[in-house]
Amino acid sequence: MPGTSTTPMAEHVVQSLRNASQALGVRDPVGYLDGLIRRSFAEPDDDVRYAYNHLAPGAVAYEPSFSETEPQTLRFTIEPMGPDASPLTRRDEATREMRRLIGPVFGRDSLKWFDTRSEAWRGFSGMGWMNYGAWFGSAFDEDGLYATKIYYELAPQQIEALAPSLARITREAMDILPGLVPIFTSIGCKKDTGSQRVTFMHRGSLSLNALGPLMNYLGIGHQLPSLMRTVGVALGGRFELPQGAVLIGLRETQSGIEMKLEVLLAALPDLPVRFLDLLRLGLAERPRQLGALERWLGAFGVEDARENGNFSVLSVRVTPRSAARISLYVRPIEFELRDTLQERQAA
Repeated sequence: MPGTSTTPMAEHVVQSLRNASQALGVRDPVGYLDGLIRRSFAEPDDDVRYAYNHLAPGAVAYEPSFSETEPQTLRFTIEPMGPDASPLTRRDEATREMRRLIGPVFGRDSLKWFDTRSEAWRGFSGMGWMNYGAWFGSAFDEDGLYATKIYYELAPQQIEALAPSLARITREAMDILPGLVPIFTSIGCKKDTGSQRVTFMHRGSLSLNALGPLMNYLGIGHQLPSLMRTVGVALGGRFELPQGAVLIGLRETQSGIEMKLEVLLAALPDLPVRFLDLLRLGLAERPRQLGALERWLGAFGVEDARENGNFSVLSVRVTPRSAARISLYVRPIEFELRDTLQERQAA
C-alpha cells in the first residue's frame, strides 16, 4: 500500500543513526552500511508495507538497542531488503553483509570461523520453510565497527548443525523445559571472538520460578534471584509471563553458559505506565550503567515509555560469574506505523 511521498524511508534511518552516533560519541555507522540501508529502506516513507515485517511488526524494521554489558556502543538490527523481499533474498543479503564486513575489519581467521559456523544456514537447499530469512545486526564504538551479527531462522531439524556442545545444550534444555521451541540462531563476530546463540520461544505462560531446574543444569541457578529481582522491579512485581511473551537464548562463553531471558513487552497486558522509571530504579546501584542508559535514551529522543518511543523487548542475561544485566530494545516513535495502518484500513 504505497503512499504519495517521494522521500525514501532510508533517509530517516540514516538521520536517526547519524544523530545517535553524534550523541553517543561513536563512529557514524552509515559509512559502513549505507548501501544496505538504502537497499532495505528504498520505498517511500509513507509506504505502510513496512509494517508487515517479523522484526518489529507494526513499525519499520529498524530496532536500536541498549546493552548494559556494552554501554558505550550504538547497536541496531534491521530486516534487510524491504517489504517485498523473499526470505531467501534476505538471508543471502544479510550473509553477504556479514562476510563483506568481517574479512576487512576483523580478519581472515574471523571470516573463516563465520563461514564454518554459518554453512548450514547459508546453503541452497531445504530452506523453503523460512518465514523471513534473516536479520542483520551491528554495533559501533568510537573506533568504528565493534560487532556484527546475523540472525538465521532455525528449524528443529537443524539442531545437529550447531556446534556439538551447543547442540547438546539445546536438546537438554528442551527436555528440562518442554515448552521451549528453537526459532533462530544468532552468529556474532567481534575483533577477537565469535559466538553463537540459540533462541527459543516458550509455548504457554511461564513463571520465572520454573526456570530454576534449567538454570541449575546450566550452572547458573544461583543467579535466579537476581534475574527475578530485575524483571520483577521493571515489570511492577510481575513474576509470571503470559503466552507469547518469552524468548530464551543460550550460548557458551568463556565463563560458562549465558542465559538471556527476553520479555516481549507488547505481549504484556499491563506494562506499568512507569516502566522506564522502574527500570532506572533497578539500575540505581550501578550509576555508570544508569548514566549510559540515560545518554542512549537521549540519543534516540526517548524520555517517556508511552510518548516518545515504544519499548519492544526487555532482555535480562546472566552467566555463572555475572548477575542480571539488562538490554533494552526500542522502536523510535517516528518509525511507528500502527496509526497510519489503521487510518488506511478505515479509509
